[in-house]
Amino acid sequence: MALDSKAQAALALHRFGFGPRPGSLAAIASDPRGAVLADLDRPGAGRIDNPALMSGAEASRAVFEFNSERSAKDRLERQRREAEKQRAAEAGMEAPMAASGEAEPKPDPTPPMAQRILLAEAQARLDAAVNAEIGFVERLVWFWSNHFCISAEKVPARPGGYERERIRAHVLGKFADMLLAVESDPAMLIYLDNAQSIGPLSVAGINRTRGLNENLAREILELHTLGVRTVYSQDDVTSFAKVLTGWTLLQQVSDPVHGGEFIFIKRLHEPGPQTVIGKIYEDTGVEQGRAVLRDLAAHPATAAHVADKLARHFIADQPPRQLVDRLAQRFLDTDGDLKEVAEALVTAPEAWSPEQAKLKRPGEWGVGILRATGLAGDIRRMLRGQTALGQPLWRPPSPKGFSDDNAAWTGSVAQRLDIANAFAQRVADRVDVDAALETALGPLASAETRQAIARAESRAQALTLLIMAPEFQRR
Repeated sequence: MALDSKAQAALALHRFGFGPRPGSLAAIASDPRGAVLADLDRPGAGRIDNPALMSGAEASRAVFEFNSERSAKDRLERQRREAEKQRAAEAGMEAPMAASGEAEPKPDPTPPMAQRILLAEAQARLDAAVNAEIGFVERLVWFWSNHFCISAEKVPARPGGYERERIRAHVLGKFADMLLAVESDPAMLIYLDNAQSIGPLSVAGINRTRGLNENLAREILELHTLGVRTVYSQDDVTSFAKVLTGWTLLQQVSDPVHGGEFIFIKRLHEPGPQTVIGKIYEDTGVEQGRAVLRDLAAHPATAAHVADKLARHFIADQPPRQLVDRLAQRFLDTDGDLKEVAEALVTAPEAWSPEQAKLKRPGEWGVGILRATGLAGDIRRMLRGQTALGQPLWRPPSPKGFSDDNAAWTGSVAQRLDIANAFAQRVADRVDVDAALETALGPLASAETRQAIARAESRAQALTLLIMAPEFQRR
């Protein structure tokens, strides 16, 4: 059954954005599809221009200096206390601290620098999503950030800068440019262990007898470009790993100005030509790796893999084959122009099915709640909620990223109810639930949902029922 224009507006904002805000249904009801497409043409779309936020390399250097200073401070304190004990022992007395009954010195309460950087980045990311007019480009940022994921467990200070510099900067550009940017970012080189990978026959490999690491090469082929079990072999993985040797980063301890930035070190690089997927790449140093990446970006298997992931993320776990094929062809026809592919997704008739087939991910659901109620979110509470629901920010379970299949998230729906209850109890006195219902769902709200909210015993219960409604949970 076809939806009327206002219902299409609500569907558009849930499916392609983070859900409606007050007034947004009326604002786009005349042309929902055009409004989503217009989000791609918005000046500065996808960017976060905040001079207070550090680049990835700056964040890495700041954490290194902070930890070094804290370590030195702690060491001096230990030395002072040992000297006091030694003097007391020589005088035949107890150490002053013990004799006076004073407690051990309290640890420095200053939050670690990496945590402060991550919180600032997370707040900027949340604000961009909550305040977006439509939210389509922000959703694309989140999609690509998960596709090319790194983890704060391994690079604690860098995920925010990485997302802004590598994902946001190319989210509406060419796939090849994004691919080259992310694979040469030190955060990715650390996360997938390429920073220490050494060519066996390189100068460093011969002198230090250290080996090759294939993690980055394998994940680029399997996850980032061609897809699992496609056109590459294990020999291709090994050859590509040799191509990528020498891709590393400057060390903060020896370079306080440029530490943490990308560098190609020739003495780590495996010499000679390498064959990857049937093509010979001559040894041109760092350009050898860039040449392989450019060819991978243009490969038909990459187009098919990217198209399938996009359709699965936005439309259905098993997206219509004709939609996937259309997106893949658009990718190939435009040399991987991601804006053109996004436009092809929005203009496809299959993308406007009235069925809300996808369960919102925890982060999307949380942002949708704030947009519907008009409330500001506490970033620490938001992060705790996402973690409880299995989607800790910038901490994917593996290089594959967080799953895009509904089955991976249905198990946490009961926990969503606990979070919804706690949220509603805390803020219900500040929310007009009837207005929030019309804002968030409008014509998408079923008669059952409206009846349940109307019969709620309290405002808090009514708000809980709204944000747990199937129409709100799905897109």
